[in-house]
Amino acid sequence: MVKILTLLIFFIAYAGIVIKREKALYFVYGAILLFLIIGSTGLSDIPRLLNYNVLGIFLGTSILSFLFAFSGIPAFMVAYVSEKRHPVWFVYLGICIITGIISMVVENIATIMIMAPVALELARRHRINPVPLITGMAISSNLQGCATMVGDSPSIILAMESGMNFNDFFFMSAAKFSLTAGRPGIFFFVQIGAVASFFVLYLFFRREKGIMEPLPEKKAIKSYIPLSLIIFMLVSLAISSFFGDGFRYFPAVICLFYAACGLVWFFIKEREEKFELKHIDWESFFLLVGIFILVGTLKNMGFIEDIAVFLQKTGGKNPFILYNIIIWGSVFVSSFVDNIPYTMAMISGVQILCQRLSLNPYVFLFGLLLGTCIGGNITPVGASCNVVGVGLLKKNGYKVSFKDFVKIGFPFTILAVLASTLSMWTIYSVK
Repeated sequence: MVKILTLLIFFIAYAGIVIKREKALYFVYGAILLFLIIGSTGLSDIPRLLNYNVLGIFLGTSILSFLFAFSGIPAFMVAYVSEKRHPVWFVYLGICIITGIISMVVENIATIMIMAPVALELARRHRINPVPLITGMAISSNLQGCATMVGDSPSIILAMESGMNFNDFFFMSAAKFSLTAGRPGIFFFVQIGAVASFFVLYLFFRREKGIMEPLPEKKAIKSYIPLSLIIFMLVSLAISSFFGDGFRYFPAVICLFYAACGLVWFFIKEREEKFELKHIDWESFFLLVGIFILVGTLKNMGFIEDIAVFLQKTGGKNPFILYNIIIWGSVFVSSFVDNIPYTMAMISGVQILCQRLSLNPYVFLFGLLLGTCIGGNITPVGASCNVVGVGLLKKNGYKVSFKDFVKIGFPFTILAVLASTLSMWTIYSVK
């Protein structure tokens, strides 16, 4: 009876997150309270259900994201792209590429919060339509967010829950595949998907006619310190991949260390500026905490085993069919629901499935990440940065219908997923 009630409470909370995203914390922590009441989990279990590495990395990168926005570098990059007489479509595509690059190292929501105001100001000054631009920026951010370990919450979760390190996103060693040679990491397959899907953006952007005139003044860069800290963080994460196995929280410590250095610099050198706690995405942080507890409770009660059994029955023992079920099932689900709880639940399910069938889990886990992150691009509610981008447009008087978003998001997603996942399977299936 307790198991059935637990599953029912989880689905109600999940539905609440989908329908009322702004009230997600109430649904998540309300469900946790009910779990405690019915005995699904206990207070003493909660500390063991949390992944402190994920939380530390998320908090550290959130702080660095704010400092990076404050530095003025993103605004300068956009101004640089638009300083010459280029067609509007060319500038739009260039801004989307810049957004994607930033999203590789900055969390997606933070990336949109950094870039969208700059893009809106650019559109206002030139009297051009910002809707296709902000939409393109959001879906580009979602795509490139899964290219590196620190690009998006699902990437961080996948790495920490499956024992991957920073370098694995660029190159998977032969030892992890029990093969004679290693394989390229997910980063390169995301870029293949980007090349294919950016053709869709070009087709939509070329409808925007006109030539963009240079702005009368250039945006000034306040400091290179935040960018330097981000670069040092990435280098440190890469180096730690070779000797960090002895201390499981090494990635979190690295990210928090550089975030602390950034805050010290900010408070000493930028005293006239005000740093407030609201600059950090606390809602997403505590949502992560709550979802770890929810999914951890389901895992302890055997529901993740049930997911593995279901996948095995659906796909049989054919690895390629299972691979595509995981990918396209993730695309469909992520089109409408938050990808964080889905990713957490599915990682363990995929690992159990691969263990039962004696399959190497990494290509399936990367497929899960691609389907989950890119699938959120189909609808304006499929990913948090889509919601933020559309919200900023509405706040500035621009209407974005569900249909208009899907017109760009759907073909972008299909091409990106097909190109990235098929190329990855081709490379990984070669003995």
